Amino acid sequence: MYLTLHLTTLMKVLVYSAHPYEIPFLETAAAKKHELVLTQNKLSLETVHLASGCQAIALFTGDDASAPVLEKLKTLGIRQIALRSAGFDHVDLGAAKKLGINVANVPVYSPYAIAEHAVALLMALNRKLIEGQRLIRSNDFRLNTLVGFDIHGRTVGVIGTGTIGMVFSKIMKGFGTNLIAYDPIQNNESSSMGIEYVSLDELFRRSDIISIHCPLNDHTRYMIAAAQLQLMKRECILINTSRGGIVNTEDLLDALDRGHLGGACLDVYEKEKALFFEDHQKDLLTDDLFARVISNTKVIVTGHQAFLTIEALQGISNTTIENLDSWQAGKKSPNELIP
Repeated sequence: MYLTLHLTTLMKVLVYSAHPYEIPFLETAAAKKHELVLTQNKLSLETVHLASGCQAIALFTGDDASAPVLEKLKTLGIRQIALRSAGFDHVDLGAAKKLGINVANVPVYSPYAIAEHAVALLMALNRKLIEGQRLIRSNDFRLNTLVGFDIHGRTVGVIGTGTIGMVFSKIMKGFGTNLIAYDPIQNNESSSMGIEYVSLDELFRRSDIISIHCPLNDHTRYMIAAAQLQLMKRECILINTSRGGIVNTEDLLDALDRGHLGGACLDVYEKEKALFFEDHQKDLLTDDLFARVISNTKVIVTGHQAFLTIEALQGISNTTIENLDSWQAGKKSPNELIP
């Protein structure tokens, strides 16, 4: 169902979870085309009423677009949802389809942002950069605890060889690594890069470094848990810049505590919606699992910031507004998630 508006009429769009770092990019992209109403509130049953009087909403990863919320949105006249992300696991697409609500995402913005951040996390953990800075600021210049390993010559396992996975692979190729990968659909560029496709179990067994670049869905949820971690090398480093729910955090911590894994680089966390993107400096940390994650010396954590580059923010904003442009003109967006 498409809502056709006269082209001189601005579409009124409520932007939920509007963050200061993205607002200038959204406003520039939407100038003279859409009326953006900005709120820092996340979409939920408690905040759905804020969309009253709007024709569309724009959501981020922490927003709740479950079936009950979507039903409320429809009663308010919302027929279009523009996601400011590639991932869409926070939206009940089945319910949206039944309700006649169109949903579009941002399938590609800057794969370099996420791939480069994954490499940055790897290097920071492997070469003990954070610990090194802590020691130097304490006037302790000993190197005893700062030994890493050469990336050159190591075997890197890439789970998911889409756009981001391939950019990460190219960077790792530049380090002189051996690349193996798992993906049900092989990328056409893989053979020219010398990527060898293997089963997941073989990837777990052979890799010195494993980086996850696949979406979260019913097939990938807890793709890496106790059984898979047991297959990995004791010194293996696991990188996750995709979605937290792909890795069982309890099992990951257990493997690290038992010395069965070399380390973990995490930009995502399976319970991050209650934590990330907000200031909790004055709050008590009640998530015991996350407290264990950030206190583990074999783990480096960033708060879902892998996408945070100027180029990525421009890409996300431009595509988000382009999706709204299509709907305003009564057309189907090329990025719609519902057939």
